[in-house]
Amino acid sequence: MTRSPAVPDTDADGVPRGQAVLDRLVQLLDLEQLEVNLFRGVSPPESPTRVFGGQVAGQALVAAVRTVPDDRAVHSLHAYFMRPGDPRVPIIYETERVRDGRSFTTRRVLAIQHGEAIFALSASFQLAEDGLEHSEPAPSDVPAPDSLLTVGERVVRGDDAGWLARTPRPIDMRFVDEPAWSTARDGGTDAPVRVWMRADGTLPDDPLLHVCLLTYASDMTLLGSVVARHDVPGDRLQMASLDHAMWFHRPFRADEWLLYSCYSPSASGSRGLATGRFTTLDGRLVATTVQEGLVRLRRS
Repeated sequence: MTRSPAVPDTDADGVPRGQAVLDRLVQLLDLEQLEVNLFRGVSPPESPTRVFGGQVAGQALVAAVRTVPDDRAVHSLHAYFMRPGDPRVPIIYETERVRDGRSFTTRRVLAIQHGEAIFALSASFQLAEDGLEHSEPAPSDVPAPDSLLTVGERVVRGDDAGWLARTPRPIDMRFVDEPAWSTARDGGTDAPVRVWMRADGTLPDDPLLHVCLLTYASDMTLLGSVVARHDVPGDRLQMASLDHAMWFHRPFRADEWLLYSCYSPSASGSRGLATGRFTTLDGRLVATTVQEGLVRLRRS
């Protein structure tokens, strides 16, 4: 695979990005098969203290995909995060072939570490069919992604990008609005948090790989929309994903720009609900996400 020479190998703050970093993510999603229905995945060496939720979700979906006929595409997934993942040891993915019907195929995947389940996923696949077609209008008056700052440029500007400031960036993210971690944010807002995303390089043509990459990326900013509605510093919050659901509506490429519009309709009981929509540059709605997460105020 080749990449455009116009895209640098490091972001403005010196953090690695680009094709080489993206290739490592693709390799991370390429699970080792141990036995029928049994797979093993690992975490990157620069992982934080717990496994990134998008990683385990993406790897679990790969484990499900490996047991499904090639003529069926994933249309939905529902998952629960049960325990923090340990990035120092491999993750075992056990796939259950729940149902193989004429049109739909269902799989369940359990991610296991240290003899305990850390994550569970159910995914449904469908044979391609024609039917009714409609979609909500795309967001309007959104700046083009190339006109917006990269994460590295925000860091150079003086923002504290949290864990995004310390790890390689296989996903190019351009925030339309100030993210929850931005020092330029002026209090809470009821507006959605919008960010352009794309895999930072060129991906193979395998459609299921693009779905798995989007599953990985979908966990990167979604819960931040809960925080964005409040004027609370990030260091006062304990946050973790509790569950995650996605619906894939239309074909797309994860290495082309997608607008991720995230909004939190509710927060209560130290939990926040976040919704997200992925829209292409030409206005097609291609995926919808919903996540509930732990958003707990730390005691001072």
